[in-house]
Amino acid sequence: MGNVTQHATPQFYRLPQLKNRLNVSGSSIWAWVKQGKFPKPIKLSQNTTAWLASDIEAWAQSRIDASK
Repeated sequence: MGNVTQHATPQFYRLPQLKNRLNVSGSSIWAWVKQGKFPKPIKLSQNTTAWLASDIEAWAQSRIDASK
């Protein structure tokens, strides 16, 4: 049996990944968080902040649904 590489959806998004995923600036993301329009991040450690991928995917789907 050969090795199969699977590319699963990440469990967490760090800010650089999130900026690329949504094609927006970090300041926009933080402004949305502050306004309550975007999921709040979680602290993985003292210097590491990330967003749960499931929260981001649910938010993205809600934006798609709202635009219909």
